[in-house]
Amino acid sequence: MKSVSNEIAILLLYRISMIQKLSLKSFEVIVMEFSEKKVLVCGMARSGQAAVRLLSKLGADVTAQDLKEKLPLDFDENIKLILGKNPDDSIKEFDLIIISPGIPFDLPFLEKARSCGIPVWGEVELAYRLCPCPIIAITGTNGKTTVTTLVGEIMKRHNNKTIIVGNIGIPFTELVTALKPDNWVVAEVSSFQLETAHEFSPKISAVLNLTPDHLDRHKTMEIYQATKEKIFARQQPGDLAVLGYDNLLTREMNPPCNTIFFSAKEKLEDGVYLDGKMIRYKDIIVADISKIKILPENALAATALCLCAGVAPETIAGVLLEFRGVEHRIEYVTEINGVEFFNDSKATNTDSAIKGLEAMKRPVILIGGGDGKGASFGDWVRCFDDNGKGKVKHLIVLGMDADRIIETCRAYSYHSYDKVNSLRDAVQLAYSKAEPGDCVLLSPACASLDMFDNYEQRGGLFKDFVVELM
Repeated sequence: MKSVSNEIAILLLYRISMIQKLSLKSFEVIVMEFSEKKVLVCGMARSGQAAVRLLSKLGADVTAQDLKEKLPLDFDENIKLILGKNPDDSIKEFDLIIISPGIPFDLPFLEKARSCGIPVWGEVELAYRLCPCPIIAITGTNGKTTVTTLVGEIMKRHNNKTIIVGNIGIPFTELVTALKPDNWVVAEVSSFQLETAHEFSPKISAVLNLTPDHLDRHKTMEIYQATKEKIFARQQPGDLAVLGYDNLLTREMNPPCNTIFFSAKEKLEDGVYLDGKMIRYKDIIVADISKIKILPENALAATALCLCAGVAPETIAGVLLEFRGVEHRIEYVTEINGVEFFNDSKATNTDSAIKGLEAMKRPVILIGGGDGKGASFGDWVRCFDDNGKGKVKHLIVLGMDADRIIETCRAYSYHSYDKVNSLRDAVQLAYSKAEPGDCVLLSPACASLDMFDNYEQRGGLFKDFVVELM
């Protein structure tokens, strides 16, 4: 690896020493701004509960709301509750509303609140306004959990005061009051969270890629893209945005700050790319991609983000070579009688499921289906044949959109499929269809909520049912 100790200041796009001083108000002033303000927090999942506790600490008059009538809430007695229903005309009494990501932005009571001039924020917007340190914020249709986790691990090696928050599992509001200016925050941010962004402005942002997803909520690709672009909309000229070059939609985005691209297909004059098997930025060779256990696009994106944050290439390379991916994303489970099993439950859209198929080195018995969120399955089904190689030997579908997937298979003359009623049945049938040298891949191309609590539960059950085969 080339030593770059004398060149870092020239070649790297972003240095900690170059971070603009944050023009944030003191915590005491912020407390005064929230003190005695009437705030409604809607949705009592983990992020909503964290927001309630934070606002209470800030001295706000907090009301917690959820459609469930009974919840195991552990709040101070001064927290008011609205359970089992949405707010009514009392909405006019509030000074601020905080909503959880799962709550649709266009509900009538939220429309009414906005018409009354009441701000509607998300948990990320609230935490951002209290955050005293630089933020790396990552979004995209696919890969954001892996990239956020990887960037977080690299940044921790670079600065042990780094924390990982956001859509990845730990609410930003849960940790923000403990942060100081010398911390770093690495945040996964979903389109649902960006809907309620107003002033949110990370020092480094990333939009990894953009393909159809969540159109049941966002309605059109134009709205979906505009929502994703809110991650960099408030960035300043001295900030940085990292964009995927291989995706036409992200390539053509126009952030108001400096931009660095990453590409697995093109050599870039001023970006991170693959030079043969080597991850390269200009004349800096970072790592050999053949020795890394995750998708090349994710490794390239993480490299670009960490170079932007001033991390030495040697540090990036060390973590890249150690990193083994995240649970439920092309996760190797086990091998039984020559058949390998992979858990890709996090592939909740067709583009992500295509990546899962591309990662397989063996003929595939594929398990898919669930809630397709209004998307088309055509691109996914076309990959089953893989230019005549017959990569997907058999498809097993389940869930609410199983019949739509079968209709798409017939339209593309793919006829090797079965429909089942449960994931256990799918695993057992897949194993019976597989031969030594094949693999069984759970890569649903659909969301999980029609049958499961979340994709983690779906992936966990898949692994349990595989173990039952042993």
